Amino acid sequence: MVTVADYTGIPSAWCPGCGNFGILNAVKKALVELAIEPHQVLLVSGIGQAGKLPHYTKGNVFNSLHGRPVPPAIGAGIANPELNVIAFSGDGDAYGEGGNHFIHAMRRNHNLTYLVHDNQVYALTKGQASPTSDQGFITKTTPYGAAPPVNPIALGIIAGASLVARGFSGNIEHLTSLIKASITHKGFALIDILQPCVSFNHVNTFSWYKERVYKVEEEAGYDSTNRTAALVKAEEWGQRIPIGVIYKADRPTYEEQLPALKKGALVGQKIEPGQAEKLLDELL
Repeated sequence: MVTVADYTGIPSAWCPGCGNFGILNAVKKALVELAIEPHQVLLVSGIGQAGKLPHYTKGNVFNSLHGRPVPPAIGAGIANPELNVIAFSGDGDAYGEGGNHFIHAMRRNHNLTYLVHDNQVYALTKGQASPTSDQGFITKTTPYGAAPPVNPIALGIIAGASLVARGFSGNIEHLTSLIKASITHKGFALIDILQPCVSFNHVNTFSWYKERVYKVEEEAGYDSTNRTAALVKAEEWGQRIPIGVIYKADRPTYEEQLPALKKGALVGQKIEPGQAEKLLDELL
């Protein structure tokens, strides 16, 4: 029987009180509650404080380039659909450097769980404004205030992700439930996780979020399958911030429609001598 200890790796280098600890604990808890063994999961990350999370676990890990965790995660999932693939990014890694991969992976509805640690700042490089920094946020690179931010929830819905959620690292139980829902979901599942940075963002703190977040599932009449209602909900920010599954749709995954997988997982298909050369000749 798998336990949290099976996923516990080396000590972290995060700052004391970092919001990433809540995400790490929720990920391990979700995997254990789903009875997923370490050899059945692949954790892929980009660069940044969020990108360190897989290092602090035990299991299959791939650390990619800045903004590039989604392509190798997709490739691994296509090669072996039986593998539970989870990608990790920070807000800069996902919505800045990796914005192009992010958008088109959602459009194609790849079967992937994408956890974005959104602290609204570039923390690894010590406090520059990120794509989700609130307008007017003062940093070393924005001494006169940051420009208007991207809206990852609205972007996820519009681009075509079939599950779009927001979590809060200050509520581990709720975040765990969202991660479990994302792993078991067939299609692209985005969770934008509000993750306070105690060192470089003294505005969007744990207490700031706790005063504002509310669970959409507790709102009477809210229907997460209603795309129009979800887009309205995605625009909420400031005094009231929704967390939970904002939008969910049932549509075929990219992998389900891929002819190459009709014969089964690529990792299980027999490789014949000269097969690669024949395929290359057909493409050239």
